[in-house]
Amino acid sequence: MNTQVLIVGAGPTGLTLALWLRRHGVAVRIIDKSEGPGETSRALAVQARTLEFHRQIGISDDALAEGVIIPSFGVRTAKGLAASIQLAKFGEGLTHFPYAFMLPQDVHERMLIKHLAGEGVTVDRSTELMSFRQDESGVTATLKRDGATEVLHAAYLAGCDGAHSVVRHQLGIGFPGGTYDQSFYVADTVGAGDISPGGMEVNLGYGFGVVMPVRQRGSFRLIGVIPQRFEGQKYLTFEDIRTDVERDTGVTVQAVNWFSTYRVHHRVAEKFQVGRAFLVGDAGHVHSPAGGQGMNTGIGDAVNLSWKLAAVLQNRAKPELLDTYEPERIAFAHLLIKSTDKAFRVFTSTSPLVSFFRRHIMAHLVGAITRTKRGGRVLFDTVSQTRIEYRKSALSLGKARALRGGDRLPYVATADGDNHASLSALDWQVQIYGKPSKALTASLRRRHIALHSFAWTPDAKRAGFSRNAIYLVRPDGYIAAIAKSHNEILDHLTRFSIKARGAAQLTLLAQSA
Repeated sequence: MNTQVLIVGAGPTGLTLALWLRRHGVAVRIIDKSEGPGETSRALAVQARTLEFHRQIGISDDALAEGVIIPSFGVRTAKGLAASIQLAKFGEGLTHFPYAFMLPQDVHERMLIKHLAGEGVTVDRSTELMSFRQDESGVTATLKRDGATEVLHAAYLAGCDGAHSVVRHQLGIGFPGGTYDQSFYVADTVGAGDISPGGMEVNLGYGFGVVMPVRQRGSFRLIGVIPQRFEGQKYLTFEDIRTDVERDTGVTVQAVNWFSTYRVHHRVAEKFQVGRAFLVGDAGHVHSPAGGQGMNTGIGDAVNLSWKLAAVLQNRAKPELLDTYEPERIAFAHLLIKSTDKAFRVFTSTSPLVSFFRRHIMAHLVGAITRTKRGGRVLFDTVSQTRIEYRKSALSLGKARALRGGDRLPYVATADGDNHASLSALDWQVQIYGKPSKALTASLRRRHIALHSFAWTPDAKRAGFSRNAIYLVRPDGYIAAIAKSHNEILDHLTRFSIKARGAAQLTLLAQSA
């Protein structure tokens, strides 16, 4: 089987890209210079939007079985618990996954690897990309493993190889940004403390400390700022800062499974695409860990790129479709840098004024905002990544009431499930809330585009839908177009010569016959 897409890097981003491409029927090769998957749980938070993507390819149940739903988020000061947000149903009515969820990155990677193996693909370990060149026919890459080199030809190349991306360097793409002044620690520990069972907490009382549950009861991930007196000290151990950690987190540590220190960077690549090569995940953007957005953003990149590559490779769309990847994803990367930067500076600033605000006002302000239904929904939408939209994309068209082309398809529960269930087809589809016309039904049937008709209900109205409006939905669950007539929908598809997978498969069967 000839390689259509070479994926460099087998973290969650590269694995997700490989798995989605395989589900679209694309031949992939995925390489990684490491000897095996990660052994440490670097990223923990798996946002609702990521779980929605996992649900589309049928792996969300496995993810939920491996991780833990977080029931609450607490904010502590020196005086004790100042605010507690209940998270078990925080986004109820907004998604199939209305809660906060934690899944250690190493466990997450192994789950993705298992499903990728089910597609007949294994990661080529201890394999490095040495160089590559590209022309109109594709990408020619030189790989190295165990001292031997291999020349591989692929139609496209995806750099999912992290912040020190070889792909980005060889493309000569700038990576502007900077590094925060503070150093941080992260530790997976066994301990005890006055922490809500299974809950996550941030302690603003003295320094800055975050406590998150990991794997089993009594096991915690601790994250915080290295005390200034230790800045610049090499070979820092947990015991050096134990007193500060236990004070800042409220956890008495009994054992340390893993400990590391690091600096936080904030950068966005100048480009996400050069010709047939793409940057995906940390290769294109890195930022502070505030809000648990990093890994989820990389997975969102992978999903966005996957169906576009598949459509072009299978002659179901013009190559120009690929030009929408960069503007859609780089815009969000820049927005994310700005928002996480602001939050990060508030949490870590040593300014007396900011410290006073953080210790005495912030916790109560967060509690007051999240106690209102509107405030809680805005916070959930933002953190869960369900608010990401592509309204300015060339692929987006039309509006009706609050919804615009480019918005994520709002979630609506139905009598027999929900309107997101049909997204598992990974194909273009039309949804309508009300009664479809005979002309629409006949037109879509001729184009072999699935039509899903739902009853007009108060829930559909609350979600922002307009009665009898036509919603053209992309394979990744975003609305491409909103229209009143089927001709507008068909004209929009024709612009990029887009065909549904169903139409392409039927054409192929007819040719075979």
